Amino acid sequence: MAKKVEYSVEEKLRAMYDLQLIDSRIDKIRSVRGELPLEVEDLEDEVEGLDFRINKINEELSELENGIKEKQNKIEESKAMITKYNDQQKNVRNNRAFESLSKEIEFQELEIQYSEKQINELKAEIEEKKEKLEETTTLKDERKAHLDHKKDELNSIMKETEKEESALMKKSEEFEKRLMIPYSSHIKKFDRV
Repeated sequence: MAKKVEYSVEEKLRAMYDLQLIDSRIDKIRSVRGELPLEVEDLEDEVEGLDFRINKINEELSELENGIKEKQNKIEESKAMITKYNDQQKNVRNNRAFESLSKEIEFQELEIQYSEKQINELKAEIEEKKEKLEETTTLKDERKAHLDHKKDELNSIMKETEKEESALMKKSEEFEKRLMIPYSSHIKKFDRV
């Protein structure tokens, strides 16, 4: 049969005081880290967001470049149509067919001008996106360097305090168990209810 150990009020108070000192020291160790873990997490989120933004800009650049290629193809098609209509004009027998082909040539020339205008607009938009990409990449690199520095700082603090913190945590658990022994019979009764 297990022997019940009775602790005096003084021993209980001493154990509570020791537990409080240990927990205070653990809190002090954790406060040395301060906001650093949250700061590291925020920086990681920010770098991730910048990566997403960079990928989005690259996708937009790709779409704009595809738009330019489409417009260039349209210009080539219009030039081919103009050549075809010019050849047909040479073999026309009446004025009405000649005028119709002239209108088609004029329309294709307008299509070329419009496509060239759109290409210029797309090129300007590409330049803007490239500038934005460069700015975002620079910002990401700065944030990444800052993140690496903060991670190193946090790891350094963690290494310095890790052994002490784990030893104090074990002591805290031991003192907590010692304090709970006198109350364990009451807790068991309470759990049954």
